Amino acid sequence: MTLNLPDTIKFVITDFDGVITDNCVYIGSDGEMTRKLNFKDVMAFSILRKNGFRIGIISGEKNSAIELIAKKFNVEEVHQGIRIKIDVLKSIVERYGLKEDEFVYIGDDINDIEALEYTKYAITVPDAVKKVKEIKGIQVTTARGGEGAFREVVDTLLLQ
Repeated sequence: MTLNLPDTIKFVITDFDGVITDNCVYIGSDGEMTRKLNFKDVMAFSILRKNGFRIGIISGEKNSAIELIAKKFNVEEVHQGIRIKIDVLKSIVERYGLKEDEFVYIGDDINDIEALEYTKYAITVPDAVKKVKEIKGIQVTTARGGEGAFREVVDTLLLQ
């Protein structure tokens, strides 16, 4: 399925685990949790930045991968440990004066549902939970989470 996004999008707001990552957590012998990132998705942050898009990350978890990406690519909005994402999304939309056709939200799990339902251009990944994939009007990437899904969204935006 091809994504359908307008050329009016200015802000890309995404969940992290399950979209930028493969939704897996790796636990080292020291108890440290790590995540794997696909360089296609990492490069997508750079591409967004170079093309003048604003970026937001709203994650239910806190992790060093988010900190690294946020610092390296000067991400405007970084919110970690967020359980009720809709409130943060609404505050971003209000703060930047965004119209419904100026932002996209990408999420994959039940804590993203309200945010996805609020968003005109809602996107998920093929391996999202069933309830997310059933949201009216949601678009699904071809690539799975952590395997280029974020890059697919970015490439679609640049082909407008």
